[in-house]
Amino acid sequence: MAGDSPSWKRRFRPRPDTASPAARQGGTDPAQDAPRGSGEGPAASLTPGGAHEDGRGLTASLPAAPDAAEQPPPTRGRFDAVKRGVRKGGAGAKAGLGFVADRIIDIAPRIPVRDLATLRAQFPGLGPEELADKLVAGAAATSATVGAGVGAAAMLPVPPALPAELAAEITAVAAIEIKLIAELHEVYGCRPPGGLRERGLAYVGSWTEERGVDVTKPASFNGALSSTMKRELRQQIMKRTVRSLPNLVPFMIGAAVGAMMNRRDTKHVAAHVRKDLRRMQVAWEDLPALPPIERPGELPPELPKELGH
Repeated sequence: MAGDSPSWKRRFRPRPDTASPAARQGGTDPAQDAPRGSGEGPAASLTPGGAHEDGRGLTASLPAAPDAAEQPPPTRGRFDAVKRGVRKGGAGAKAGLGFVADRIIDIAPRIPVRDLATLRAQFPGLGPEELADKLVAGAAATSATVGAGVGAAAMLPVPPALPAELAAEITAVAAIEIKLIAELHEVYGCRPPGGLRERGLAYVGSWTEERGVDVTKPASFNGALSSTMKRELRQQIMKRTVRSLPNLVPFMIGAAVGAMMNRRDTKHVAAHVRKDLRRMQVAWEDLPALPPIERPGELPPELPKELGH
């Protein structure tokens, strides 16, 4: 219409529904009354200092950097600490296995073994298989007694002594089974040549591999264990240790489990060795006259007294 102001000069009036409560009640809106650029409006409340003096606009407040003492340690440091702990624990376990292996090698020639003549005198009227069954049953009962003893010891309030008890059990059971293997070789007419040490190491290798000693291959028992055989011996000890861990369960449960598992393991080793010896068996009437087995010295104190019989 004529006389009206142009549209670009018209002042914008807010709609009633968008006006502030003060404006709807007849007052004035503080946001509209505030002078432009004064820095006192709502935008100015975002920063306490308002605009810079050089007119660059409003300043932004940044959060203060956290103190270095409050920062968490870096992930790499924690990872390196874990690696060092695992490496240290692995070195300790390896040293423990090496100690048990060396102990078994040391006591093997000192284990008393009955020769065929002694066995036939103690069990008269039995053939090779019946005599072997008697030997396996006796060795299984002895190893079960050792396992039950360690399981009963787990009830005592001395946790630091349990690793030593476990190592003593592995050594004792190994001695029982090595004696069994040696006497099974006598029963089946497969005595390895050599003295106490040579035969003892040959029986340690037989226990490690759970196989009979092949007397037709002298290279398989040369009086000293090779590095490969020692590594396999440590692996066998590790397997026995893992299988013996349930023996440490308290409340006499470990005693029952230890007795059962040791009996089973001894019979398992005997079954494997007998399977090999049957293929190499020499009949008693065809055996040449063999000298009696010399008796070793005093039995090591950590071994069961039953081994001396």
